[in-house]
Amino acid sequence: MKKAPDLIFKHLARHIGKALQGAFPNFMLTQELIDQWAFEFVMPPPSAQGAVAFGCFRLAKELKKNPNEVAIVIKEQSDQLIERGEADQAELFEATYAVGPYFNMQLKNKFIWDNFGNSVLNGDYFLNPLVTQAPKTMIEFSQPNTHKELHVGHMRNACLGDSLVKIKRALGIEIISATFPGDVGAHVAKCLWYLKYHNQEPIPESNKGEWLGRMYSKAHLKLESDKGNPQEQINKEQVTSVLKELEQKQGYFYNLWQETRQWSVELMNRIYAWSDIKFDVWYWESEVDQPSRQYAQLLLEQGKLIKSEGAVGMDLTDKNLGFCMLLKSDGTGLYATKDIELARRKFEQYQVEKSIYVVDLRQALHFSQVFEVLKRLGFSQAENCYHLQYNFVELPDGAMSSRKGNIVPVTQLIDKMEQTILSKYLTRYQNEWTQDELNLVARQVAQGAIKYGMIKIDTTKKIVFDMEEWLRIDGDSGPFIQYAGARINSILRKFELDLNLNKNMNLNVNLTVNLAEGFEGLTHQAEEKLMAHLIYYHDSLLKSGLQDKPHLLTTYLYELAKKFNFFYHECSISQAENEKIKKARLNLAAVTGKILEHGLSLIGISVPQRM
Repeated sequence: MKKAPDLIFKHLARHIGKALQGAFPNFMLTQELIDQWAFEFVMPPPSAQGAVAFGCFRLAKELKKNPNEVAIVIKEQSDQLIERGEADQAELFEATYAVGPYFNMQLKNKFIWDNFGNSVLNGDYFLNPLVTQAPKTMIEFSQPNTHKELHVGHMRNACLGDSLVKIKRALGIEIISATFPGDVGAHVAKCLWYLKYHNQEPIPESNKGEWLGRMYSKAHLKLESDKGNPQEQINKEQVTSVLKELEQKQGYFYNLWQETRQWSVELMNRIYAWSDIKFDVWYWESEVDQPSRQYAQLLLEQGKLIKSEGAVGMDLTDKNLGFCMLLKSDGTGLYATKDIELARRKFEQYQVEKSIYVVDLRQALHFSQVFEVLKRLGFSQAENCYHLQYNFVELPDGAMSSRKGNIVPVTQLIDKMEQTILSKYLTRYQNEWTQDELNLVARQVAQGAIKYGMIKIDTTKKIVFDMEEWLRIDGDSGPFIQYAGARINSILRKFELDLNLNKNMNLNVNLTVNLAEGFEGLTHQAEEKLMAHLIYYHDSLLKSGLQDKPHLLTTYLYELAKKFNFFYHECSISQAENEKIKKARLNLAAVTGKILEHGLSLIGISVPQRM
């Protein structure tokens, strides 16, 4: 994989290379090294001078010099280049600074506009791939179980996986998105058992998937309450008979499974449709169940697996991974059995070179075993199999459990959140907007609250779900950023600029507004800080996508929204000092709006035209 340098930072890296050659003529300067420097620029702390900083630590090591000394040399040579008026150099900087081991730069507004702002507005900035030669990757995420109700905790996996798909595709990586729902197993048998032997409720006409999930919870509670009395053994025998019918794929319970499974599938599709989440491939546990056991038996016959106390598997104790069991003594398979067969299918059917599994942290040992088995079976892709772990979503009063029924169902959450938005935030527009527009904005804001709330937290940390916090428009929330984007839309409509991203990012400009001014004349601190933050968007995308940390993108967008609000309150557009400043501020707002919309779209959030 090769990263493509951002245009602005490519120019700056080239300038530093030219400055270094003046001071160290014997230094071996290659294009590869210059391209690498383009990824080493950082944003200085708020108190420091300049908009861009270049750390001289690695360079100082190669030159065998002190980093502070190298920063001073680069500044001195840079100033000389500018004084001599050499091509391009005088167009880069308003000022340069040696700040300890950093070479800091204050960029000229025209340079930022020519190499960033203009391309954002015409759409070119978003089209060029940021990486090339990347491995073809499958991302498997959102693996809900049928016969259980989807709850708010499931949304972390779905939102995390979907954002990774979108971000990596934006980088230029070929991605196949996949899901692997669990539609067989003990939980299914328990649910069907309860429906046959204990359910007294009529089947509802609608929302059958949600109702089925509640039946599963009741089944679990019933089985728990019968432990220790004579009914326990009867229950076990009945559940076992259900499992056998499902394995034989015939009989009353198999037919009931087919009918009720569809209820769960319809629920999943409804949630995914609301969330705007799509999968390229749907794998089903039932489809790999029997083939996975057959594959394990074949591996045993080939001598690639061993028997231990009647069970079949692979000894991984030399890697401190214990014995990876693939077949129990009675011939039944396990999750590892299915995951190995599934991986084989991914590699052979789609020729994927890298496979990412978005699954919670409880499965760490499981995937370590599966990847090691795949490696020893000779699958070269095993080296690029990666378990992206994430922590749990909890309610303020503790953990959720589908078994116990103490969950917040996704459908109820969506309804409650949309109704709260309509009644708390949008009632003032009821006489101005159509009901369709009110409903659309309620949906968009609910999506923004849920998706941002699920993604903004580092995957290693727990999420405590709090609907009121997630809906705030004055804090670190999706609606806060959406509101900044909607405000920009309002400003641009007021000044006759249409920047609707849905129009293939082609800018519609009324002839009364002239964009030729670029960013010329913007000198206020709020304007400079906003411009400085904007140019790091590609850097944020690269880090988010290549490190599998979409929360880095949400952090960038939150900071961008805050800086825009500061600019909006400090720098009036309508009452600007002159027409030139007015147009430049409009350009700055327009560029910010484009970046906000594009960034939010990569985590599955849209910006309402108005809020």
